[in-house]
Amino acid sequence: MRGTALFRSTTARFVLLAFVLQFLVTGGVLVFVQEASQRALAAEQREAVGELRDELTAAWRGSGDKGLRQLIRARLEITHGAVAVILYAASDGTPIAGNLDAWPTVIPPGTRWLTIDLYRVGSERPERMGVTAVRLPDGKRLLAGHVIESSLRLVRVNEEAVLGALVAGLALTLLGALVIGRVLSSRIEAITQTASAVGDGALAARVPVGGSGDAFDRLGLSINAMLERIEGLVSQLRMITDGLAHDLRSPVTRMKVLIERAAAETRDDNALAALERVAQEADTLLRMLSTALQISRAEAGIGRDRFSEIDVATLLEDLVEIYGPLAEDSGFVLEASSPPGLHATLHREFISQALGNLIENALKYAQGGGSIALFAQEEDGRIILTVADDGPGIPPERRAEALRRFGRLDPSRHLAGSGLGLSLVEAAARLHGGDIRLGDNAPGLRVDLSISGSSHM
Repeated sequence: MRGTALFRSTTARFVLLAFVLQFLVTGGVLVFVQEASQRALAAEQREAVGELRDELTAAWRGSGDKGLRQLIRARLEITHGAVAVILYAASDGTPIAGNLDAWPTVIPPGTRWLTIDLYRVGSERPERMGVTAVRLPDGKRLLAGHVIESSLRLVRVNEEAVLGALVAGLALTLLGALVIGRVLSSRIEAITQTASAVGDGALAARVPVGGSGDAFDRLGLSINAMLERIEGLVSQLRMITDGLAHDLRSPVTRMKVLIERAAAETRDDNALAALERVAQEADTLLRMLSTALQISRAEAGIGRDRFSEIDVATLLEDLVEIYGPLAEDSGFVLEASSPPGLHATLHREFISQALGNLIENALKYAQGGGSIALFAQEEDGRIILTVADDGPGIPPERRAEALRRFGRLDPSRHLAGSGLGLSLVEAAARLHGGDIRLGDNAPGLRVDLSISGSSHM
């Protein structure tokens, strides 16, 4: 599985492609050099043997049998005799002059080129030779050649050198491909880290630009320009939401004050009941406004500066202390549990409000149930905070609707609510780098809120 995932990596495929291409180029050049060297050496050997044959033939034509024998003795006495192979023989192959004891039966007159192992006169072992043979006009035979063992050793040395160069080239090619992949990965990783930081709310993060003007620099400049625009829009959103909070809360608060005064002054029971209903709606409007603004601010990443390390068990115990009496009044038992020593870095007030919303939802909608469980667990370095009840739950096909902002599953809407409770919980999870999942508690509803960054003390 790991190998498959690695092969799916674009960087890994690029490194592999670069390695293969460089290896093919390096190997191709080395093989070409080797083949060209061998061909040049073979051509040089044939040319040298051909010159020797032509020289001997010319001596026979110019001076006859006697002149040819004299030339053969002279050639075998000089330095070239160390590698020269000459045999002047009768028409039946009987040796007349030269450094071979007999005419090789496998070499007929008229042989243009042949490599063969033969014994020279005085040699105790066979030697590799390249020879050519001709029939003279009078029927006699002439064989000329060179010992090519030194050339073969040179070829072997050349092959070993090429093989060593190929191995070294393979290592250098692999190293070069890995370096290229590392450079590309580091540039891409810088962009990824910036995107992750911005996603976590650090809107001032920017992609580092080296100033080279290459494609990565141009990409970084484009992304940074986009981030500048996003940061500006979010800043405007913060200003608008803060202004909206002040502008809308003030008139609603004044309206509540006027309603309370009117309720205190009226003596009409019907009017008093109407004013109380209006006051309740004003309270609901204020709560909806505050919750919606809190969700928007959380989605904009506002609030991370208030993160602190807290004891998860203490947090849950405080929630049980706050909501326990309300649960008892509603006929529920609220219990909490958490592994000892589990700590997390989070926004305590926001997480407490999110879990409080889940507890209130359970008290409101878990009709027929009698218990609410509040517990925490650690899973893959993350903390899962769970609120579970034993009520009717939510069908799987309607859970996405429940998470929608202002979404409510109560068609008659006979229960008070804004439809923002689960949206607030989801916003709290995202602010902490996590998410929210609705599940079956068999029976009842289970809501898991995951957050990142757990530690044990």
